[in-house]
Amino acid sequence: MHRGAAPPATGEDPALSAGARQLAEYFAGRRRHFDLPLAAGGTAFQQQVWRALEAIPFGETRSYRDIAVHIGRERAVRAVGAANGRNPLPIVVPCHRVVGSDGTLTGFAGGLAIKRQLLTMEGAL
Repeated sequence: MHRGAAPPATGEDPALSAGARQLAEYFAGRRRHFDLPLAAGGTAFQQQVWRALEAIPFGETRSYRDIAVHIGRERAVRAVGAANGRNPLPIVVPCHRVVGSDGTLTGFAGGLAIKRQLLTMEGAL
């Protein structure tokens, strides 16, 4: 996140500390959106998809097609799926909120059981 910068004298990285705190708040049901300095590497297309994922509200889902339309690439549904699968920051960049066009749970690096748990916790299922 902060490349090239020396960690503070305390040995703590403020970005990592904020990430840990915000994830704990999310799992405790007290956080719905993350506010972290993200610098995930990826292609311009992947980053466009990841920004669209960040725009999916807590407790809601979108289909791969919805994301493709949102970014102005309605025929790129499979490419959206591939970019979603390469998301290096799951949960923070909520790829678990993307489902099949018929609402079925599809692909998640952590497994479909975890995806179901996350969406249930958010009230989307």
